[in-house]
Amino acid sequence: MSLSPPWPSRARLPAPAAWPIAGYLVGYPVWWALGLGGLSIVVAAVPMAVVLWRRRPVRVPKGMGLWALLVAGYLVSAVMLGESPPGTYGEFGTGRVLGYAMRLALYVALVVMVLYLVNLTERELPRRALVGMLGVLFLTTVAGGLLGVVAPRFTFTSPAEMVLPSWISENSYVRNLIHPTAAQIQHVLGHAAPRPEAPFEWANAWGGNLSVLLVWFVVGWWVYGGPVRRALCAAVVALAAIPIVYSLNRGLWIGLAVSLAYTLARARPRTGLVIGAAVAVAGLLLAAGPLAGIVAQRLDSPHSNRIRAFTVAATLEAAAHSPVIGYGNTRNAYGNYQTITTGKTDWCAECGHPPLGSDGQLWLLLITQGFTGAALYVAFFAGAVRRHWRDRTPVGRAGTLVMILALLYMVVYDGLITALTLYMISFALLWRNGADVLLPASPIHPGFAGQTDGDSTRPTAPMSAPVTTPMTGVERPS
Repeated sequence: MSLSPPWPSRARLPAPAAWPIAGYLVGYPVWWALGLGGLSIVVAAVPMAVVLWRRRPVRVPKGMGLWALLVAGYLVSAVMLGESPPGTYGEFGTGRVLGYAMRLALYVALVVMVLYLVNLTERELPRRALVGMLGVLFLTTVAGGLLGVVAPRFTFTSPAEMVLPSWISENSYVRNLIHPTAAQIQHVLGHAAPRPEAPFEWANAWGGNLSVLLVWFVVGWWVYGGPVRRALCAAVVALAAIPIVYSLNRGLWIGLAVSLAYTLARARPRTGLVIGAAVAVAGLLLAAGPLAGIVAQRLDSPHSNRIRAFTVAATLEAAAHSPVIGYGNTRNAYGNYQTITTGKTDWCAECGHPPLGSDGQLWLLLITQGFTGAALYVAFFAGAVRRHWRDRTPVGRAGTLVMILALLYMVVYDGLITALTLYMISFALLWRNGADVLLPASPIHPGFAGQTDGDSTRPTAPMSAPVTTPMTGVERPS
C-alpha cells in the first residue's frame, strides 16, 4: 500500500470552530461520566449550529435531501403516537412522547453536525485531525471494554440522574442512557455473563461502535503512522480482541469479517497477502487460547435467534397497519416466541415484553416511520456507497466501508444513538475527502488527495498551494 508521510511531529490544537466536535469525540468519557454520553451530540450540536449560522451560505452534501425527508417523515409520524397496532399494548403517555422527542432531537442534531463538519475548512479541521479524534474514541472504547471484562458490575449514579425528576430518570429508555455501567449482565450462554458496554448505552452499541472506530483507528495509526504508531496500533488491536470475544456479539464478529473481506478485495495483491497472513496467525493464536471456548459457547447458544425472529415478525405485522408514516415510536408486543404471557422473574430481571424495533435500525424505522422511512434510510447510505466507491484513497475506502457497515448493522443493531452519530461523522468525512475542491484558503492536507494503493485518481495539490476556487456544493461524479 502506498502510504503518506508520517503523522506530523508537531500536533496543534484545533481551531476554535472545531472545538465542538473535538469536545464530543475526545471528551466522550467525560460526557459518559456525567450521564450524557448518548445525548451529548445534542448538546454539542448547539455550538455547531452557532458556527454554521456565522458562515452562511451553507454548502449541503449530496444525499442530505434524503436525510431531510427522513426527518420530515418523523415529524409527520407524531400523529400516530396515540395509536397502537393489533398485537401490541401500551397507553399513550409521557414515556411515549419523551422517547419520540429524544429521537427527534437526535435526528435534528445529526443534520446540524453533518452540515457543520462539511462547512469547516481544511485549515480549521484537517481530515487527518478528525480521523485522529475518532482514533482517540476507539482507545476509549477498548478501555471501556476491558473495564467491562475486569469489573463488569462497576456502575455509579451520574449527575444527570441526580438532577432529573424521577418520572424522567426512571423511564427504562432514559435510564439506559444516563446510568453509566461497565457491562450488561445477560444470560446469553444460559448463565449470567457480562457483555462490555462502557462508554456507550448498550452492549450491542459497544460492539457496533468499536468496529466502526477500528476502521478509522487503523487509517490514522497504521496507514498514516510511522513505525512507533504502527507497533502501538498492533498492540491495541490485539488487546481489543479480549473484550471483542467477551462481548458475545455475533453482529460485531460478522462486521469484522465483512471489514476484512472488503479490505482484502480492494487491496493490492501483495498487501492482501500480508493482511491474510497476519489474520491467519491471529486466528491460530485465538484458536489455541482460552478465548476460543467462549466463541464456541456463543455459537452453540442460538436462543436469541428465536427472540429476534419473533420481534422482527411482530414488527413487520405492526408496520403493515401504517406502512407510510409508522407509529412515531416503538410499541410492546404481546407475549414472546414461546407464550402469550411473559415478564420479569426473580431469576431473569431483563426478561419481559420485547419492544418492537429493538433488534435493528431497519426494524425501528419500520415501526416508527413505516416502509417509507426505512427506504429513505437505505437509499441514503447505499447512495453514499455508490457515489464514493471510486474514491481509492485510504480515507475514501474507509468511509465507504463504514457506509457498508451501516447497511449491514441496520438489521441487528439500533443505530440510535451513538452508532448513527459515528456513521454520520464518517459520511461527512467521506464527502469532504471526495470533493474536488475545498473552501477558499484551505490547503489540501498531504497524504489525502490523490493518495491510493498505487492508483492515481487525481493529482495531489502541494502543501504550499491553497485552493482558492469556491465550493459549489457539487460532488465529484462517480
